[in-house]
Amino acid sequence: MASAPRKVLITTRLFDDAAARLLASRGLSVVPSGLPPDALDTHMPDADLHALLDGASGWIVGQRAVTRDILAAHPGLTVIARRGVGYDRVDVAAARDLGRVVTIAAGANDPAVADHTLALMLAVLRRLRASAAAIAAGDWRVVSGFDLTGKTVGLVGLGRIGRAVARRLAGFDVRVLATTRTPDPSLPGIAYVSLPRLLAESDVVSLHAPLVPETRHLIDAAALAGMKRGAVLVNTSRGGLVDDAALLAALEAGHLAGAGLDVFEAEADPALQGVAQRLAARSDVEATAHAAGSSREGLERGNLIAAQCVLAVLEGAALPDGCLIADGRQGTHAGQGG
Repeated sequence: MASAPRKVLITTRLFDDAAARLLASRGLSVVPSGLPPDALDTHMPDADLHALLDGASGWIVGQRAVTRDILAAHPGLTVIARRGVGYDRVDVAAARDLGRVVTIAAGANDPAVADHTLALMLAVLRRLRASAAAIAAGDWRVVSGFDLTGKTVGLVGLGRIGRAVARRLAGFDVRVLATTRTPDPSLPGIAYVSLPRLLAESDVVSLHAPLVPETRHLIDAAALAGMKRGAVLVNTSRGGLVDDAALLAALEAGHLAGAGLDVFEAEADPALQGVAQRLAARSDVEATAHAAGSSREGLERGNLIAAQCVLAVLEGAALPDGCLIADGRQGTHAGQGG
């Protein structure tokens, strides 16, 4: 008698049919979360999640925290795959200790996030929000903004997305500064400087660093005070990199000209929801809800890579490049790309 197919739970939003068909074509049973299309898996009650994970070999996860308790309760859960590149909500140490594999969809959303970063830079500098609001109120006077061309742009972090942003900036005749542990000689025209110098000299500061204990509140009140007066801050990386309350204070004081924010501390700390709302309500802030990587193409790439990672682990094949974060079967642990 044939054994039942191995089960893969999908709790990430907008998991497309092509990725699901790939899993099914290799004999896996694809189990959806049952949540409404617009609901995050963070909304799923614990009891429902545990019922769905019962007997699962793989889990393609969205924003849900993957804790030691969840992993311990499901010993047959072999691989936890993130559709994105962040894994700060996954207890990687627990996964490694319990013999599980954790993967990310490396490279899937690089083009989308880089495009979104440039969109935020331009929208803040050209005051698109203020202009649209004026027209909506019947005021057709010109709202004057600033060029990106000729400015100094500072990139904090130069991983995959930081490099993609640098390549896009090449068409704007800007001076590019970067602070990174790993300079990239393949990118011409970048000056590598310390973070204090980058903050002091940049007209636009764009964050592309992972969120780890050492980078939490990398941009705090002191760092914001060290930025050039009238500069713009863009964050499409992780909310915890910026002290949002300090950023709000810097904007209210007129020290910064604006901010482009795709991520907020409130995503991980509901107590800061009020700060996020006050930031998003400002006419000098362009805000999106962690949507930079969620272009249609970016989501499709991420779904496909996550599915490929699950298949590779369950079939004993090689993982796609850059996707392995932890492999408890071998006691190895790889770092996060940017």
